[in-house]
Amino acid sequence: MSAPDFSSQFAADGTVLRHPERPQPRYSLPRAVKNFRLLMKDKEDTSLVFKIYESLPSRNFMPRVRDLALSERGERLRRTEPSLPEILDDHAALRKTPKGSLAHAYCDFMETEGLSAAGLVAEADKLGRPKYPDLVQWFADRSRDTHDLFHVLTGYGRDALGEQCVLLFTHGQSPTQGHLLIGFAGAANIKMQVKGSQAPVMGAVMQAKTTGKGASRLIEQPIRELLKLQIDEVRQALNIPEPTKYRDCHRIWKEEGIDPYNLLGSENSPSDELVSA
Repeated sequence: MSAPDFSSQFAADGTVLRHPERPQPRYSLPRAVKNFRLLMKDKEDTSLVFKIYESLPSRNFMPRVRDLALSERGERLRRTEPSLPEILDDHAALRKTPKGSLAHAYCDFMETEGLSAAGLVAEADKLGRPKYPDLVQWFADRSRDTHDLFHVLTGYGRDALGEQCVLLFTHGQSPTQGHLLIGFAGAANIKMQVKGSQAPVMGAVMQAKTTGKGASRLIEQPIRELLKLQIDEVRQALNIPEPTKYRDCHRIWKEEGIDPYNLLGSENSPSDELVSA
């Protein structure tokens, strides 16, 4: 059976599903492992993350893009939410929603962390990756722009473990081997940093993966409408439970004298008394 020709499929407004000039992804596990090792040496080099993803393309990626982008739901999202950063960075408008809303929680998170949706776009643009006027670009941009909403809805912070949990949650939503490699290898690296700790690190990332798989896909949801709702209501509607094992890790680390936000600190070795208790 021949592979589907995604460059011959179009949305109602004429936008092509996959631009014919967009390079075909090439699977290379050795290249992915090489870039992962480089990432472990320089965790600030986000270009390596994209290289890992590009080296491990999912065979189901294009069908997922097609199923959403060419559906009535996808057409409506493209029409009503053409640019998520413009919506997400308008904190003045978001703050007009009722207290306890997803919008308020999102603003609190972004302001506390000093982040913006536009900033994430700018960081991605620095990589100089070519863009194409197709639905793949829309899907990829929307995936990027909902990343921080994952943090807010799941309760996973921006600490090392929280980021690995978000990666595994993302894998549950949109499976890729890149998310698996970085997420699980990153979790294993955390365990090495805090040898002797009783915190269930692997349990936390496994729970995140299961939660992502069981939750409704955020990329398919009307973000503008969700932002108006109470955050607990959104979590219940999307089937996102409490991150109990992640919170257990933070609680246990604090009891062991470990700072979850500074795992590399010299004090982050559980005392002999705690380890043997």
